[in-house]
Amino acid sequence: MADHRQRQASLDDLGARIARARDAQKPAQRYSAGAMRGWELAIRLVLELVVGIAIGSGVGYGLDTLLGTLPAFLIVFGLLGFAAGVRVMIRSAEEASRRLASGGTDQAAKDGADQNGEA
Repeated sequence: MADHRQRQASLDDLGARIARARDAQKPAQRYSAGAMRGWELAIRLVLELVVGIAIGSGVGYGLDTLLGTLPAFLIVFGLLGFAAGVRVMIRSAEEASRRLASGGTDQAAKDGADQNGEA
């Protein structure tokens, strides 16, 4: 009976050593599940700006084509698209900053949206 307990203790010790070795081999998790990496955030911000400009310029070009005033609406709506893109970029950067400050949880983003009167 003592031999059985000794084997069990030995197996438990081996299991603990294997678990420690596995933990030592795991790469350190640098980001939480909800946090965005730097390059992901950069790509998102650039795309938001480019899409804003593209949509604004497209609407302006369409209006210019219909009305025959080629550069006027293209310039105006291109600038409006740029302004909208910058506004969306700022909001996204603030959201990422809140997530980073809260450790990557989505609760901080929800709290910030509630404070701004958004759902």
